[in-house]
Amino acid sequence: MLTTPLVRRTWAPRGQTPVLYQCGRHWEKASIIGALTISPRRRNVGLYFSLAANRNVDIPWVIDFLDNLLRHLKGPVVLVWDRLGVHRSRAVSSFIRRHRRLHVEWLPPYAPELNPVELVWAYLKRNPLANFAPPGIKQLTTAASRHARRLQRRQDLLRSFIHHARLPLSLK
Repeated sequence: MLTTPLVRRTWAPRGQTPVLYQCGRHWEKASIIGALTISPRRRNVGLYFSLAANRNVDIPWVIDFLDNLLRHLKGPVVLVWDRLGVHRSRAVSSFIRRHRRLHVEWLPPYAPELNPVELVWAYLKRNPLANFAPPGIKQLTTAASRHARRLQRRQDLLRSFIHHARLPLSLK
């Protein structure tokens, strides 16, 4: 997520064009990683995420995220992953081998439409964060985190991301 807003059509009184003010010429950004989970018994969908300012997704961050995920989830965990280089790294592969509860299923290359987590990020950018021009990275990360936490309580939306991805998963 960059601090440059995604501009969407909006409503305004006739003759009063909305104006978005934004800070220019900076290279700050927010990065987010996450996982959608499906409870095998209750069929609830969960959203876990980690957001950071001015950081690229790297191996230590992914390993830390997986470690925290394993603390929150019981039983076996199947990761349905895209082929991001960090996911295929030796260190992450070694972490997965050490944790027998983790099993990886790979998505085909260049298929973001099959990745439900990509749909979550697209929803956040195009809906609650659209037309949002924060003055700085702190405001962006605060707003993105707030909206992602709200999304965690929306079973209907979380289920729709999984259904839209058309993965062979059962949510009955």
